Amino acid sequence: MRKEYDFSKGVRGKFYRPDVELNLPIYLEPDVAKFVRELARAKNTAIETIVNSWLRQDIALIEERTTTPSPPNSK
Repeated sequence: MRKEYDFSKGVRGKFYRPDVELNLPIYLEPDVAKFVRELARAKNTAIETIVNSWLRQDIALIEERTTTPSPPNSK
């Protein structure tokens, strides 16, 4: 690395795009990755398809629990 860099000709925000959606890299632990990889291979589908399906199911469960009122305590 150099001791100094010349940014005098740099343009602030040149590559900034406020409307860009970034894909999140998700790193699975080895045992989970192995399971998902084998399941995807057995179903002849992409790993992303399996994981997205699971996450959508979890999201639906979470949303259901947060929108459904709890039953009153019976004492």
